[in-house]
Amino acid sequence: MIIRTAKMDDFEVLLKYDKHIKEDILKRKIENSTVIVAYSEDSFLGWLRFNYFWDEIPFMNMLFVLDDYRGKGIGSAMTSYWEDTISSQGHTECLLSTLANETSQVFYRRRGYKDIGGFVLEGEPMEIIMTKKLTGTLTSDNL
Repeated sequence: MIIRTAKMDDFEVLLKYDKHIKEDILKRKIENSTVIVAYSEDSFLGWLRFNYFWDEIPFMNMLFVLDDYRGKGIGSAMTSYWEDTISSQGHTECLLSTLANETSQVFYRRRGYKDIGGFVLEGEPMEIIMTKKLTGTLTSDNL
């Protein structure tokens, strides 16, 4: 498996699968190095997108593994890659959110994320905000 920061060469495949972002914003995110992609030797596996909360704290917007590849450690590997990358840039914590009706909250709690609050948009389930203190550095062991 190859996990790396997305390049403009990844734009078309990301645009094909990521239905939660506008084309121009996706281009800017790739240019700003805030998209991570995962590939096997011959297949696109998934992506992770992030921003910065208060322009300072890395905030994961989306982690998505294509259906055929779920349950194989790809989400964990992309999350580790992201955490280690932002940690190596000097960040000591990160944030993310997940809907209360999604099972992903269990995934994140197992990875050390803690609930710190939430909010409810009209007609939607509660959005849970989670945080994690970062201590790692990027190594080949967590790829």
